[in-house]
Amino acid sequence: MDYSSQLLLFIISLIANVFSAFSGGGAGLIQLPVLLFLGLPFSVALATHKVASVALGIGATLRHLKENTLERRFTLFILATGLPGVIVGANLILNIPDQYAKLALGILIMGLGIYSSLNRELGQHYQPQQRDAYGYVIGGLVLFLIGCLNGSLTSGTGLFVTLWLVRWFGLDYKRAVAYTLVLVGLFWNGTGALTLGILTRIQWDWLPALLLGSLLGGYIGAHLSITKGNRLIKRTFEIITILLGIKLILG
Repeated sequence: MDYSSQLLLFIISLIANVFSAFSGGGAGLIQLPVLLFLGLPFSVALATHKVASVALGIGATLRHLKENTLERRFTLFILATGLPGVIVGANLILNIPDQYAKLALGILIMGLGIYSSLNRELGQHYQPQQRDAYGYVIGGLVLFLIGCLNGSLTSGTGLFVTLWLVRWFGLDYKRAVAYTLVLVGLFWNGTGALTLGILTRIQWDWLPALLLGSLLGGYIGAHLSITKGNRLIKRTFEIITILLGIKLILG
């Protein structure tokens, strides 16, 4: 790949990851289709994107750690319930027809945006809930299922985590985005990248530009999500989910 193509990948990665880090997911809306358009097979593009997404998590983590907003026990809970699902999903994706999975995922993701837009006060205030045994069991089961989606399909699964943390556990959007970026971006995507790297090929020579764009985009987007209010984050989340859902449905 020549320097002009590397520059193009860097710019696309930067833009995609700024929006993703600000809204809590959706980098694959731009980044993955570009990798496919440039000629990578789906499995190789997915594995390469997963590796690059880890840099998004690193960039966001560097910014969010300064705020100290993550609860240790809740963090471990999200990791323990989601990571097994990521491994399961990464092993399943190579056997599932991509067009059907994308159609279903697109409908679900667009539904997230519509649901959030119809609930005006959703995620505007931090009101912890469902922290009993029942809440953790149901919450953990759903996080496991989202982890399966994360391992198998790269576009938009972080958005599921963001809305689930808001709706079920009572987080505001700012806190939910922080958990999503650090835990999904760094640990879930890291596990998915490792699993897919074992199962298929990674396009290593494309990664320098993608990693740099993801790292910088993650930091910038995380900074914006911290400094801006929940209302703007909520609106951005809704726009990203609806656009991503439409794109997945139309293919």
